[in-house]
Amino acid sequence: MPTAKQVNFITEQEYLDGEKISEVKHEYINGDVYTMAGTSKNHERISVNILSEFSHHLKNSPCEPFGSDVKVRVPTGNYRYPDCMVVCNDQTADDYYTETPTILVEVLSRSTRKIDERDKRIEYLNIPSLEEYILIEQDFVDIEVVRRKEGWRSQHYFLGDEFTLESIDLTLSVEELYHRVQNEDVLEYIEQQTQEHENKE
Repeated sequence: MPTAKQVNFITEQEYLDGEKISEVKHEYINGDVYTMAGTSKNHERISVNILSEFSHHLKNSPCEPFGSDVKVRVPTGNYRYPDCMVVCNDQTADDYYTETPTILVEVLSRSTRKIDERDKRIEYLNIPSLEEYILIEQDFVDIEVVRRKEGWRSQHYFLGDEFTLESIDLTLSVEELYHRVQNEDVLEYIEQQTQEHENKE
């Protein structure tokens, strides 16, 4: 998640060269550089969960999953660090970023929600290779998926639901993606499932 802005304008190549030796990550936005802040445990749990699902499913596939350390270059020339992505036909020669993601995932937080839902959405949906964009809430349960083949219409999924990422033929359950996540929705759902199990016995 981007935080502090460095006010000195730098070129794209200067950014790329600096990022290779930097101890912290930065996003490059219209010539400005923004430091990336750390994430919460819930944020990381969700990221690990979906990356694990991708990794297992794509083990023998030409598509590759990547975590939050690989950049995406969007058509405007900006560079973003998505929380997770899948690349199926990487046409970018550089080892540190791609321009051809198939799926992009962002885990939302209070500080980044507007950026992920507005700025990044506009940038990401203009990437020609992108087929699906996933936004996952961490403070409550809500997964939004927008798909190119559906005109980028939003669909929301909640605990008990499953959804399919058609670009890689993978069906995911919301419950799996929120495994170990600690928020009120998840805790209530676990309690409800426990009570239903006890009543059946």
